[in-house]
Amino acid sequence: MTDTLRPADNAVPEALEHGHAKLNRSIGVVGGTLLTLSCVTPASTLFVVVPDLFGSLGTATALTIAIGSLLCIAVAFCYSELGTLIPSAGGEYAMVSTLAGRLAGWLVFVLSLLVVMIVPPVIAMGTADYLAPVIHLDPSVAGACVMLLATLAGLLDLRANAWITGIFLVLEVIAAAIVALLGFTHAERGPGSLLSMQVAGANGGTDTVTAMLVVSGLAIALFVTQGFSTAVYLSEELENPRRNVARTVLATLAISTVIILVPVAAITMGASDLTALTGGDISTMVTAWSSSAVGTFVSLCVALAIVNAGIVMVIQNSRVLFASARDKAWPAPVNTVFSQLGRFGSPWVATLAVGIPGAALCFVNLDTLYGVTGVSVTGMYLLVAVAALLSRRHHHKHTPAWRMPLWPAVPVLLIAVLAYILTQQETEYLLWTGGITAAATLYWALYLRPRRDTRWLVSIPEE
Repeated sequence: MTDTLRPADNAVPEALEHGHAKLNRSIGVVGGTLLTLSCVTPASTLFVVVPDLFGSLGTATALTIAIGSLLCIAVAFCYSELGTLIPSAGGEYAMVSTLAGRLAGWLVFVLSLLVVMIVPPVIAMGTADYLAPVIHLDPSVAGACVMLLATLAGLLDLRANAWITGIFLVLEVIAAAIVALLGFTHAERGPGSLLSMQVAGANGGTDTVTAMLVVSGLAIALFVTQGFSTAVYLSEELENPRRNVARTVLATLAISTVIILVPVAAITMGASDLTALTGGDISTMVTAWSSSAVGTFVSLCVALAIVNAGIVMVIQNSRVLFASARDKAWPAPVNTVFSQLGRFGSPWVATLAVGIPGAALCFVNLDTLYGVTGVSVTGMYLLVAVAALLSRRHHHKHTPAWRMPLWPAVPVLLIAVLAYILTQQETEYLLWTGGITAAATLYWALYLRPRRDTRWLVSIPEE
């Protein structure tokens, strides 16, 4: 148990000591924001994830996302402070290891690895629905193709990808704006409907959305804007991370919340009836509000947004795996392979290692992927909040960093709320996530902990 409470050793891995396995600072706050917004991928989240919320929460979907966004402000404060205090491509695990101990950091790494491996295929499988006006594809096959395409793009230079994703991001924002405009101009009900707490019942009637259903839905609502944490993963490649990480995190959360929440409100008000809203077929609604040509344009923009999201997520996820190898989380041959950088400066083996399994996950049951992701994101945020509570101890108190307002009240409140949300999740998803976490704990106990001097040496690269 002492390992849980002891801060991570700041020993520098051998590869880093000799000048290898170090990422280049090549992007500014604009490029970082474009990449981070693309990872949130507001339009693809709106069209792929939100319909699932409409199916269970009906008119309470906008309210649930709004509550989740408010919680994410507290989470963003934690990420901003920790990301500027500990700028590492390891993201959450580097922050938590340094402040809350190596075992806590390892568990956060496992949860973040679950998230980064599952989220891209979840989004990618939505591609088929939005390519339907042009070509009919099996969702799993289409998702796998998107993941492989994103993997190839992830092998390129990060600056080049910032421009690619920036162009795609403009298209998806246009699509979200069209949906919002059409929904508001074809409103069937007033703003009061956003608080009416109704969902279509199985027998054609109307059911009431309870407070417990809203709390349960918050795990997915947190996932809706989850990508703002990408700024932390990119902190080693951001210029002046002490300033730009916090700016990117907070700006991305604000922009993505508007891009997602405004169209959700418009859809809720503009749906022809409660059954159509609960069905969550946004493409059909857009076509009904306008024309088949507009519906096709929006669908293709969403398909591009999904590809865009896949590219950025593969970039982010490869950095996590790269950092874990650099910090010697695995046996020596594995660390050597995963820490290799390609000719474009990207960790090419790590990119392949997250992209190819992501393609395979496109053939797994979607509901299971959603459930495990929601639990993993909530658990990860919980441990990050614990690290934020410990961020001003000892010498960290005087380290130059962006500091959140209302500390320690913000992390304390966040810990309590997130712990309660976890208790309201389905047992099946808690067991899946808990089982994986337990296996990871065994790996820690049997392999990492006995080799504490040579394994899991979490390092913080110099600026």
